[in-house]
Amino acid sequence: MRNQLAEDLNNILDRGRALWPDIKGARFFITGGTGFIGTWLLESFVWLNDRLNLGMSAVVLTRNAEAFAEKVPHVASHPSITLLTGDIRTFAFPEGKFSFVIHGATDASAKLNAEDPIRMFDTIVGGTRRTLDFAVQSGAKNFLFLSSGAVYGDQPPHISHWSESNFNGPDCTNAGSAYAEGKRVAELLCSLYARQYSIEAKLARCFAFVGPYLPIDSHFAIGNFIRDAMAKNTIQISGDGTPYRSYLYAADLILWLWTILLRGQTARPYNVGAGEAISIAELAALVNTTLGGSGMRIMQQAQPGALPKRYVPSAQRAETELGLTQSVTLEQAIIKTARWHGWEQHS
Repeated sequence: MRNQLAEDLNNILDRGRALWPDIKGARFFITGGTGFIGTWLLESFVWLNDRLNLGMSAVVLTRNAEAFAEKVPHVASHPSITLLTGDIRTFAFPEGKFSFVIHGATDASAKLNAEDPIRMFDTIVGGTRRTLDFAVQSGAKNFLFLSSGAVYGDQPPHISHWSESNFNGPDCTNAGSAYAEGKRVAELLCSLYARQYSIEAKLARCFAFVGPYLPIDSHFAIGNFIRDAMAKNTIQISGDGTPYRSYLYAADLILWLWTILLRGQTARPYNVGAGEAISIAELAALVNTTLGGSGMRIMQQAQPGALPKRYVPSAQRAETELGLTQSVTLEQAIIKTARWHGWEQHS
């Protein structure tokens, strides 16, 4: 699998050349390293380490080291990577000093949020508090928290793009807000630790992404669409197809995260996501056309006069302050993801 990502990993290396001297010889502690974003982070970590002789090392917290080793054996067995099995809320602190902490551990499962919102909230908040405490003890002054666009709450239809200064907030009386409220409290904790312990806590509000390692059999609409088009099945849209989303390719995402960690301002949130909005129906049509699928079906009719729901970030702050841009189009991202899952262009 690694060779299939070589073009993307070299893209990250080349576009971020000014960053890499800052992490030479650094020791990292990374949580959430086995999910979609975390796996990409570790892929880039070992790629940069090997090609630039950076001499970095990382301790990676995981709930299931065996499963991760089976998923990405070349990363799990890399000499710069040490896997630490534990729960994000109670993990034993590894010994020694660390330079950087990247905290991405959370469970973004809609099922868990619906069935056990207390556990969802506690995992996010308790896990962030414990990771921040570890950063203080280990001397790590550089901290990156992977937050979420969910902190904004429901996007009013008249706001085309969420900016970091537009703040609405989720409904704190709704149990379904456990994930979003957990991320909000976790951001507050980062800001409090930044003030009290002089930690450079960077906040990345992540939106929607696509790329290799994205599950195509989970709750991600774009993954399901790619799966169905590859199999020549009709793409099924369970809703009315009107909500708007945007999708940033994984390689762009990872460069953005490295840049926020190393160049972002402390306790200042940055949206991480594509600014180009596309409706779910338009997305399904694009996937179908791009991959030569067998058509699409929208299961529900739109309500007359109802304004479409939106979940689309403004990337202006990331672009103007950090120089971050999108280098891979959505169509290219769909093709790259499908190829990684075995699709061939001529099929």
